[in-house]
Amino acid sequence: MPTNTENIVPMNIQYITDDSGKSTRVFIPISEWNVLKARFKDLENDISIPDAHKQILDSRITFYQSDPSIALDFDEVIITLDT
Repeated sequence: MPTNTENIVPMNIQYITDDSGKSTRVFIPISEWNVLKARFKDLENDISIPDAHKQILDSRITFYQSDPSIALDFDEVIITLDT
């Protein structure tokens, strides 16, 4: 994996925002995505999540989906933690 800034290629990234102007998605042209995938192909193979962790995540997702109002706003939590 490259560590110096000389190997960084500028990308044509577009940010998708919701009605309030908050970034919710990132769009990367497929040609640039393919370059990234080829450049960091070893990362894809290194990622494995233990089944026990997957079960915990599935449980948390199900819990959240049963009542999305229980979720906290990330930015608000960070502000609270910083004070």
